[in-house]
Amino acid sequence: MPYFKDEQEVYDYIGKLFQDLVKDEEMWPKFRRANTIVQYQFRNPESQITVRMRENEDAQVDLGPSDLEPEVLMTMEADTAHKFWLGKVNVTVALARGQMKAKGPVAKILKLVPLVKPVFPRYRQMLASAGREDLMEAA
Repeated sequence: MPYFKDEQEVYDYIGKLFQDLVKDEEMWPKFRRANTIVQYQFRNPESQITVRMRENEDAQVDLGPSDLEPEVLMTMEADTAHKFWLGKVNVTVALARGQMKAKGPVAKILKLVPLVKPVFPRYRQMLASAGREDLMEAA
């Protein structure tokens, strides 16, 4: 059974993580240096998050349909994304095993990977604050 019961839960947790990240004055400028638009397409449940992280443009996080044109497309199970933000998925291994698929400039994708590690504790804290320890234990 998937960790998230529906797409709204994906947006409530993974989507909120991105929404909070764009407000972080210390972390967000580092993500903006990737200078791209990334779209995460999830299965089980079907959901989509699109994030504009461009150096000279306002940040934007779209939960669900988006008019933004992604340069990088990441597809995976929502469960894989959840485990990733808990720090339990190695991107290189997940890509090699087909658990994650990436389309777009490899250099931009690789720029993002080292930036996410400091976000893992924030995701755990957000789940704990929401009373969703079940999501932390399940992974």
